[in-house]
Amino acid sequence: MKTKNQLALAPWVFTVGFFILWEVVCRALKVSSFILPAPSTILLAVWEYRNQLAYHAMHTLWMTLAGFGLAVGFGLLLGMVLGSSRLINAGSYPLLVGFNSIPKVAVVPILVFWFGVGWVPPVLTAFLISFFPIVVNVATGIATVEPEMEDVLRALGASKRDIVFKVGVPRAMPYFFGSLKVAITLAYVGSVIGEQNASNVGIGNLLTRASAAFEVPLVWAALVVLAVLGVVMYAATAYVEQSMTGWAQRSQMAA
Repeated sequence: MKTKNQLALAPWVFTVGFFILWEVVCRALKVSSFILPAPSTILLAVWEYRNQLAYHAMHTLWMTLAGFGLAVGFGLLLGMVLGSSRLINAGSYPLLVGFNSIPKVAVVPILVFWFGVGWVPPVLTAFLISFFPIVVNVATGIATVEPEMEDVLRALGASKRDIVFKVGVPRAMPYFFGSLKVAITLAYVGSVIGEQNASNVGIGNLLTRASAAFEVPLVWAALVVLAVLGVVMYAATAYVEQSMTGWAQRSQMAA
C-alpha cells in the first residue's frame, strides 16, 4: 500500500517541485519576464486571460479529438490490413514511412489550398501526424502471432480471418493502447500547427497573435494550457488502457 501511495503522489511531488525550482531560479537570478516568466507570473496571466484561453482551448480540444478520432479509426483499420498480409505490409511500408517523414507543417499550405482557412486543416493535420504510430503498433501486434499458434489454429479449422480477429486483434491491444498515448500528444502538436497557419481560432492561433504582439506571459500561459490538456488526455487514455488491457500488465502489477 505504501508503494501505491508513493506512486500516486510522485507525479504531484515532481511537478510541484519542478515549478518551485523554476520560481526560485527566476527570482534568484532576476530573470526578465520577457526572457522567461516565473510560474507565478504565468499563473497571473492564465487568470487574467482565462476567458480568452478557455475559448481557444475548447476549439483546440475538439479539433484535436476530431483528428485523433480519425487517426484511431484509420490507423486501426490499416494496421489490421498490414498485420494480416505480409505482401501488403512489404509493399506499403516505404510509402507510409516516406509520407510520415514529410514535415506536416509543409503539408498545411496544401490543405489550405484544398479546404481554405478554417477547422478542416487543423483536424487533418492532427490526423496526419498521429495515425502512423497507431498503424505501426497494430500491425506489429497482429504480425507477431507465433507461426506455431497459427498452424494449430488452422489445423482446428480456423480461417485467416478468424486468426486475425480472434487472436491477432486481442494480442495487438496492448500495442494499440500504447500507441494511443503517443498519438494523442502528437495530435495536439498537429492541431496547433494547423491553427497557427490555417485557422482564426485555437491555441495555435492565439500563440501566433501573442508572439506577434510580444505578449510573453500570454504565450507561456497558452503553452501551460496546452500542457494541461495533453496531460489530461494522456491520463484518460492510460485509464482506458488499464481498464481494457489490465491482463497484459499483471506481471508489472505483481512486481
